Amino acid sequence: MIILGLGANLDFNGHAPEETLRLCLKAFKENSIYPTKISSIWKSAPVPVSDQPWYRNAICVVDTDYSATELMQKLHNIEEGFGRIRSEKNAARTLDLDIIAYNDEVHDMPILPHPRFHERAFVLYPLQEIVPDWCHPVTKLSVSDMIAQLPPQDIECSDKLCA
Repeated sequence: MIILGLGANLDFNGHAPEETLRLCLKAFKENSIYPTKISSIWKSAPVPVSDQPWYRNAICVVDTDYSATELMQKLHNIEEGFGRIRSEKNAARTLDLDIIAYNDEVHDMPILPHPRFHERAFVLYPLQEIVPDWCHPVTKLSVSDMIAQLPPQDIECSDKLCA
């Protein structure tokens, strides 16, 4: 199972972050990345805590013929097309795309599974919504087990990404 994380907290060309996430799904299809399951959009405070606008996040499961490395390059190209500028770590962004997991692969380039997803409510809650039985390929913890280990965080379900 290939799991992607989507996030945005800045407007792009007059589109609010929620709309950017919807447009991103169209860009996926145009790049031979096919969403099969899509979570709701979740609102979450920036991590680490800052005065940035709150993020809109979602998770999707996709099908693609790309290798993990090829997929990461495609995601970076899509981010750039949506105005993403990589200026500093944890900066606000128009679009942030991550490979959370690529089947059960574990390796360093790209780093898989994503090294901090198990600490992020904005990944785990939408993940639980669409693949509640999925388990971390290294720790073997279920999504529910990982959520149980989270400290309290500011997060709420916003709306459906794809109606």
